[in-house]
Amino acid sequence: MKFASTIKVTGMKFSKGTMDNGQAFDSTKVFVETELDSSKDTAMGTACAEYGLGKAEEYQKYKHLADSFPFMAVAEMEIVTNGKTQKTVIHSLRPVEAAKPAASGGKHAGA
Repeated sequence: MKFASTIKVTGMKFSKGTMDNGQAFDSTKVFVETELDSSKDTAMGTACAEYGLGKAEEYQKYKHLADSFPFMAVAEMEIVTNGKTQKTVIHSLRPVEAAKPAASGGKHAGA
């Protein structure tokens, strides 16, 4: 199931290399502010959840935003399952610029 969602990205990290047993690893993780489940009245507020965003090269696409964290983005996401458990993955992020205040174009009082 694919969908788009506006999210608050609080962090990113990538990992790439080879473990001692020869197994290769290559991934980017995105940390997203996510509402805690308050349905049982045992939690409130938000926490950061970790989502996969492909391979380590994805991290490089957002490296220029280092001074902008946290930032809002539109995420293309998908819920996938192996038949027993499900997880949500992010396929792409499109950062959303914060609205800038409108410049005053009118005449000033007393002018």
